[in-house]
Amino acid sequence: MGKDNVIFLEVLEWFDLTGKEIVFRIPQKGSGEIKFGAQLVVRESQAAVLFYQGKAFDAFEPGRHTLTTANIPVLTKILSIPWGMTSPLRAEVYFVNMKIFPNLKWGTRDPVAFRDSELGLVRLRAFGVFDIRVVQPVLFINRLVGTQGIYTTNDIEEYLNRVIVSRFNDHLGEKLDTILNLPGTYDKLSDGLLKRLEEDFSHFGLVLANLYINSVTPPPEVQKAIDDKSKLHVFDDLDRLFKMKAAMAMEKAAETQGEAGAGMGMGFGLMIPAMFAEMMKNQKSPEQTSSETGETKCPECHHPVSKDARFCPHCGHQILILQQCHKCGKNLPSHAKFCLRCGADVEDTPSEKKCPHCGELNLPESVYCNHCGQKL
Repeated sequence: MGKDNVIFLEVLEWFDLTGKEIVFRIPQKGSGEIKFGAQLVVRESQAAVLFYQGKAFDAFEPGRHTLTTANIPVLTKILSIPWGMTSPLRAEVYFVNMKIFPNLKWGTRDPVAFRDSELGLVRLRAFGVFDIRVVQPVLFINRLVGTQGIYTTNDIEEYLNRVIVSRFNDHLGEKLDTILNLPGTYDKLSDGLLKRLEEDFSHFGLVLANLYINSVTPPPEVQKAIDDKSKLHVFDDLDRLFKMKAAMAMEKAAETQGEAGAGMGMGFGLMIPAMFAEMMKNQKSPEQTSSETGETKCPECHHPVSKDARFCPHCGHQILILQQCHKCGKNLPSHAKFCLRCGADVEDTPSEKKCPHCGELNLPESVYCNHCGQKL
């Protein structure tokens, strides 16, 4: 932050020297006097949010902004003249880092319960990394930051880790029957988990740019059982070997036995194209995805809009989200006390969901219990 000592000018700006700061508040403690004509400098990959009396009034995009009555409705000449053209307005400015924060860690602190169709109840550990980016700065501050002077990735990583682990448990319960089929499905599970978490992260004003599952490991005794089961597959491989040898012998006989051999050779020739067609059918082309499309979408109707738009040209909804309903996720106007869609009390925060089987607490939207694996 920098300040000029000129009476009619104040410069507000912020530099992130650590690379981990998501939000920085000026001033860090309490509220400060914002002077009439103060200069707010917002750099690329930043956004600034002005708060007065605990409420957000506006968000500022990159550039140099002069804080006048046009930007601060409560600042008037009637208030400023008695104070020598310096406003008595006490407010705060939150700078939000809008860049991608990569390589955040997620993983199970305690093993989560998974009901395997072949092995029974198994407790699994899972680990991976994910990348996040703030897309709705006001919503992010209202939901997670609160009144903290500095908010870093260390402050948010633990909570988001809990959300990811809970959704990972639900995703495994719905998409995987047994961990014996786990090898080769990491990419598919990662993509599905990423899509499942998009709505959860949007409630915090965040977008999940990437998510990767690095490992899913069962307990040692289960790993030994899997190793023992894999040894049984050797007998299946021997059976395949015998069949291949028999097929090679038939092919060799076809080359040496006149018309009968020619018929057998023709049969093999007709089988080969079908075999290749089946192989090509099972191959899937890699899906090309991009975490950074550079496109801004309306948070209500999801139509693309221009970067500097304040309202959506398709549905008329305000692009900047101030708060959301915790029950149905509806985007709410400023100072709303009840949801426009479901009528839920905005101030009434949801409680954790208690498992009816083991009594342990889970996240409100959890489908499977992290402790006993039963469906909630």
